[in-house]
Amino acid sequence: MKSAPHAVVSRSEWLQARLRLLAREKQLMRQQDEIARERRELPWVLVDKEYRFEGRNGVETLGDLFRGRSQLAVYHFMFGPEWTAGCPSCSFVSDHFDGQVVHLEHRDVSFTAVSRAPYSKIAAFQQRMGWRFPWVSSHVSDFNFDFHVSVTDEEKRSRKQVYNFESQDFSLPEREGISVFVRDPGGAIYHTYSTYARGVEPVMATYHWLDLVPKGRDEDALDFKMQWVRHHDRYGSGYVVDGKQGYVMPIGD
Repeated sequence: MKSAPHAVVSRSEWLQARLRLLAREKQLMRQQDEIARERRELPWVLVDKEYRFEGRNGVETLGDLFRGRSQLAVYHFMFGPEWTAGCPSCSFVSDHFDGQVVHLEHRDVSFTAVSRAPYSKIAAFQQRMGWRFPWVSSHVSDFNFDFHVSVTDEEKRSRKQVYNFESQDFSLPEREGISVFVRDPGGAIYHTYSTYARGVEPVMATYHWLDLVPKGRDEDALDFKMQWVRHHDRYGSGYVVDGKQGYVMPIGD
């Protein structure tokens, strides 16, 4: 169906409309600032469990991932042990990381991605994608299960899983998210924040660019949001969605 023609006005009329929108944009920014303040004021939870990871530096603890800094941001990357490639949607998110890491490190924040796939698979996929950011495997620990981004055997049996802070019908064995930790001068580690589903959108700069252009994200006619996303070396070719190739995953509410 042909879309209706867009309004075309004089420069002065456009400016008045733009100023009205600017007032709303500034209101939204102030609301975002307030939410960010409330986020920083959330209480903390002591991490008293020993987690181990495997990465380019061998076996490491959660404390090692801080790399001498006091804050750690983790991206929960969907890459299951049996998969041959990482999730295309998480890969889309991760295409934004490399340029950010050095800036985070100069604000006392270390960053790493964490997946449950064995590190050998992670390293091969990372090389294929040309990424440099830190990425470790939690395959030998309960980290993914404790932070509710990998489904447990019990959840598989019950067809229910805990995700985004609520019990919901089982959908996928691996899910996306972000978790944040802080370490005090004595070495104690605390979990300060986690977000899932559309909560990861703030790190997806491509979506924010698309929100600026006339067509926007242009996803309404798709079977699900993000259906268009591919690994960045697979655009122009078909993509088979299954449990071993990874998932094109819509990021829900």
